[in-house]
Amino acid sequence: MITSGLRVAVIGTGARSVIGHHVPTARPGSAVTAVADTTAEGRSRAAEFFPGAAVHPDHTALVAAGGVDAAVVTTPDHTHADIAVDLLRAGIAVYLEKPLATTLADADRVLTTAAETGTPLYVGHNFRHAAVVRTMRGIVERGEIGEVKAVWVRHFVGHGGDFYFKDWHADRRRTGSLLLQKASHDIDVVHHLAGGYTRQVVGMGDLMVYGAIGDRRERAGETMPDWFSMDNWPPAAQTGLNPVVDVEDVSMVLMQLGNGVLASYQQCHFTPDYWRNYTVIGTEGRLENFGDTAGGVVRVWNRRHEFAAAGDREYPIEGVASGHEDADLATMTEFLAHVADGGPTLVSPVAAREAVATGALAAESLRAGSTPRRVPELPPHVLQHFASRPAATEGVPR
Repeated sequence: MITSGLRVAVIGTGARSVIGHHVPTARPGSAVTAVADTTAEGRSRAAEFFPGAAVHPDHTALVAAGGVDAAVVTTPDHTHADIAVDLLRAGIAVYLEKPLATTLADADRVLTTAAETGTPLYVGHNFRHAAVVRTMRGIVERGEIGEVKAVWVRHFVGHGGDFYFKDWHADRRRTGSLLLQKASHDIDVVHHLAGGYTRQVVGMGDLMVYGAIGDRRERAGETMPDWFSMDNWPPAAQTGLNPVVDVEDVSMVLMQLGNGVLASYQQCHFTPDYWRNYTVIGTEGRLENFGDTAGGVVRVWNRRHEFAAAGDREYPIEGVASGHEDADLATMTEFLAHVADGGPTLVSPVAAREAVATGALAAESLRAGSTPRRVPELPPHVLQHFASRPAATEGVPR
């Protein structure tokens, strides 16, 4: 047990690096003491975002300098695995921004390294801590809809053109698929609500809108807040897309979980609105959310009806009115408590791997004529390592 504050590093100073600002609140006495970024612009942001922290040119130099207990990794997705493996081998606890990796092989390599070294690994699936998910999970746990048998998710990514098609996210060499970068949240929540992991997956998708836009340019030194605007509409009128655009802007996935639950996920990056809609169907009812932040509701139907828009019961969604700052704070608090005290975690590295496995194999399926893919199991010794760690109460996937 660590009784003093933790010395935390932030690796990568893009838009998501601001989650490092939660460190002193999440664990009083802890602080961001070191930052690393491979670009000059990133190192300038490091000095601005984290005054007083030592600034390094890359994670290797940061490790060599020593004096760090934990690191928050917010670099581009394709770099996650190599950086995490180096940190874990150096004995530095890792908060790895989701997705865990861009390939199943890399995801398994990270978990295997964590199991072999015993160094704490945490993957930032903050959506498990979002109020809408906690509300839905509570309904399932109380048995209000019986035993879960099906989960349907529709994801309207209204900011997709700004968030994912103007930088490296649009390049599958660096992202793999937006079924990893974006859908990994929802795949993880499907598993969380259904109490199981996907074992067979089929994908279908296409690049329908953004691939036809010819206005493209490099954005060296820029991050998403520099170009985001609600005035960027309609989608076909977007300008300044990434030079390479080859990830799908519409994706659909069918999942069969190991416990027999069937699930589906649909993602579109050119809708006018931006939110997620879940429908969870059980043997005695169903739930559905309308809105996914404060002001929205989750409704439950558990009596027979014709059309009944209001449902039989309604639960308000609390938390923030936009974004996920409350969930970011909750995940950072959980991570630092796990590192310092060995505390339990609701977020699971094994679940993060299963989200990558499902998303990566769904992308492989959709790019190969929608042929089914089987999801392989983790090696038994790796599963055993993570099974021995304390975990917050949740359904045991099967």
